[in-house]
Amino acid sequence: MKLEGVELRRVALPLVSPFRTSFGVEQDRDVLLVRAVTDGAEGWGECVAAAEPRYSSEYADGAADVLRRFLVPAVAGAGDLDPEAPGAAMAFVKGHRMAKAALELAVLDAWLRARDEPLAGHLGATRDRVPAGVSVGIMGSVAELLDAVAGYLGQGYLRIKLKIEPGWDLEPVAAVRERFGDEVLLQVDANAAYTVADAGHLAGLDRFGLLLIEQPLAEDDLAGHAELAGRLATPVCLDESITSAKVAVDAVALGACRIVNVKAGRVGGYLEARRLHDACRERGVPLWCGGMLETGIGRAANVALAALPGFTLPGDTSASDRYYRQDLTPPFVLRDGHLEVPPGPGIGVEPVPEILEELTTSAEWIPA
Repeated sequence: MKLEGVELRRVALPLVSPFRTSFGVEQDRDVLLVRAVTDGAEGWGECVAAAEPRYSSEYADGAADVLRRFLVPAVAGAGDLDPEAPGAAMAFVKGHRMAKAALELAVLDAWLRARDEPLAGHLGATRDRVPAGVSVGIMGSVAELLDAVAGYLGQGYLRIKLKIEPGWDLEPVAAVRERFGDEVLLQVDANAAYTVADAGHLAGLDRFGLLLIEQPLAEDDLAGHAELAGRLATPVCLDESITSAKVAVDAVALGACRIVNVKAGRVGGYLEARRLHDACRERGVPLWCGGMLETGIGRAANVALAALPGFTLPGDTSASDRYYRQDLTPPFVLRDGHLEVPPGPGIGVEPVPEILEELTTSAEWIPA
């Protein structure tokens, strides 16, 4: 299979409500899509880099630039493509994992469509649906938070994740526990908002029986996470720190975490995410699939990944209407707390043409 060209397409999707974390507030999503056209089929990928480099050093304009100038020409020059070829061709570029993941997924989607093979089966999935959790942003008041959580539980979500930051942690968690009880699967996500000096304060979360506390410290502070983990009863989970399968294995060995959040874009692609899964499963490390406010394109790939056997905790694989009134693809719908794995070839979904055109802000064709 040879690459004939790549389209970089930007689309703008307003969120159903502002989503606030310790990094800031998002009102809408400026999404970079990658469409790979080959001599056998077309495939889609989604770059999860945000408009601004807050969550990571990557951002959408930078991803588009490195794709245009380096990554697409490298993959086009690789000749006959198989699933591993894009990763090998792009290896000379340092970093830019989210951009690499988007192009790798687009080529992988095309390759699988040409063979009538679903992504889930290719990755090694063992389920046809996955349990869904939901991420709840920082709210203006505890009352507003309780209303939001009640709504998500009413919709059937099986796990609630609360974003926290200094000044918004113990009180909202206590309120959620008091209102909804200990039976609700509850975890918190700090997005690197704390330091080791906050260990005593964070230990106050132990009384709430949380599944985990996610990324409490800076992404490069594995030693600090190891120290903090030794002072908390609540399991520490790493997100931003995990940039490859090797880093995940090292973090577990150091005692920096007991649980890993897997995001394919953050580790450079779904094939590296599978390697991470295999390494952690071998070591008995629980996994769950994180989310980056993906459209249906990225969500389809995440659901396929989350269907692998090592993903034992509900992930952030929420339904389309959690974030978007109008998704790019036919919407993902929550049924009995689960999302179904698309059974079709490749990622199993495609953008609805008229919706894609309506939401497109720019498109650029890069010939091979």
